[in-house]
Amino acid sequence: MVFKEGTFKGEPPEHFDGPHPAWLEAAVADALSLAGDVDASDVRVTCKGTRIILTGSVGSAAEAERASAIAASLKDVTEVDSRLSWL
Repeated sequence: MVFKEGTFKGEPPEHFDGPHPAWLEAAVADALSLAGDVDASDVRVTCKGTRIILTGSVGSAAEAERASAIAASLKDVTEVDSRLSWL
């Protein structure tokens, strides 16, 4: 998995009205790494607003579907754009 550094540290700014993208990316990446039925070692998680984008590769179409379902199940995720490929 590829993790990105958060863009700010400490308390969120006053005008901030949603989950920080880095926090949401980390939550999805954590959930994927804990899933026993998905090899997420080549999956990259990025976030635009509350939309999660999954790129990279997994072992099968079933793993890609499972990865999307895991990401979609997390609080604050409103959409999942799966661009995963498999061999």
